[in-house]
Amino acid sequence: MGSHVLDLRMLQNNFSTEEMRSVWNDENRLQKILDVEAALALAESELGVIPEKAGSAIKNAAKIVNFDIETIANEAAKLKHSLMATVNHLQSLSGEYGEYVHYGVTTQDITDTGTILQLKEANEIIRRDTKKVAELLMGLASKYKDTPMPGRTHGMQGLPTTFGFKLAVVLSEFERHLERLKAAETRVLTGVLAGGVGTYAALGSIGPEVEEKALKLLELNAPNICWHSSRDRISEYGSVLGLISGSLGKLGNEFYNLMRTEIDEVEEPFAAGNVGSTTMPHKRNPAIFEGIASLTKPILHSVALLHESLVMEHERDAMSWRSEWIALPEICLYLSSQLKSMITVLQGLVVKPENMMRNLEVQGGLLLSERVMFALSEKVGKQTAHHIVYEIAMESTEQKTPFKTLLIQNDKVSAVLSEEQIIQLLDPSQYTGLASQKVDEVIASIQNGGEF
Repeated sequence: MGSHVLDLRMLQNNFSTEEMRSVWNDENRLQKILDVEAALALAESELGVIPEKAGSAIKNAAKIVNFDIETIANEAAKLKHSLMATVNHLQSLSGEYGEYVHYGVTTQDITDTGTILQLKEANEIIRRDTKKVAELLMGLASKYKDTPMPGRTHGMQGLPTTFGFKLAVVLSEFERHLERLKAAETRVLTGVLAGGVGTYAALGSIGPEVEEKALKLLELNAPNICWHSSRDRISEYGSVLGLISGSLGKLGNEFYNLMRTEIDEVEEPFAAGNVGSTTMPHKRNPAIFEGIASLTKPILHSVALLHESLVMEHERDAMSWRSEWIALPEICLYLSSQLKSMITVLQGLVVKPENMMRNLEVQGGLLLSERVMFALSEKVGKQTAHHIVYEIAMESTEQKTPFKTLLIQNDKVSAVLSEEQIIQLLDPSQYTGLASQKVDEVIASIQNGGEF
């Protein structure tokens, strides 16, 4: 019976994906711990630390099918220890070689390295889906690079932009996210098997060689020194995922606002039978957008919890360490939902160029005040032009008189600009700057970067 949204069958798919849940479930966690114990035993047997046959015996026993989760959990509760029950059962399954299980290492060695194995699996999913989001953003940015829409600052219309440019800004973030993920892998996907206080005291001079060989079997990097009390690897990875979540949350929130009835420039995918409200039958709510945006806050809180684990006591302690057991899976699980939902959105996003143009014209040309100002400034100077256009713009707003009409009627403006020129200057599709060019540059940068 579940009590957390990640466990409740009626809610869990709104907060995570089945694929990512399988990475962080009991069975996979235990199997990864067993994989570490098996690799350790194999390395030690090959190097003559334990009997030659002990490695294969322990490896053959270290399979999830030989373990009952419920039994191990109940024993762990009695022992008040997170790993001892697993070690005991693995020992009993390994026959005469059971005495060589968990030889020369400590609990945190096994648990940390097992966590990194889980994180390696999670990272494959996250990289794949982050790349897919980038691919979809790239396609949409290219398609709509010349589609004009209002650019808004402080929630208000400022100047025209293009929908493709808006998406390319986020696309550039995802280019950096992919670079961050790749750069972090060498540091983060690193195990540790260094013993009680990290000095290899139990194994002596052969300890680093055992560690390196075992980690090579697990396809993990070996550290240059024990990192029991150095939690920067986990924190770094959590930070990168927090940044990815931030971009997803920002884009989800942006789409949410652009879908507002009064704006209506985009709409999330809608299928027959979808229900927006139990009481208002007409509603087509931005449910997916809301879901994406809602998960950034808990992810960032969990990232902060990871950062708190950076402060450890002495060579290690469980007070800080256990916070990672809570925060790291939650970050990965929530992010998996955000990524999957964003992929769904981008694959079926409804874009409404006609409404974008309608909104560009809703202020009757005021959106182009800067363009008019710079056209005037060629004759009267920028600051003077700003004063003239400001006065006309304020009058247009307060008197509800079309901006174009007041510009044409103004003597100072008409002395410089003809009516035809004014009409041309108020065309929003002709004042999007280098939007199209910049979209192409971002796309070219990604394509040349080797990710696609």
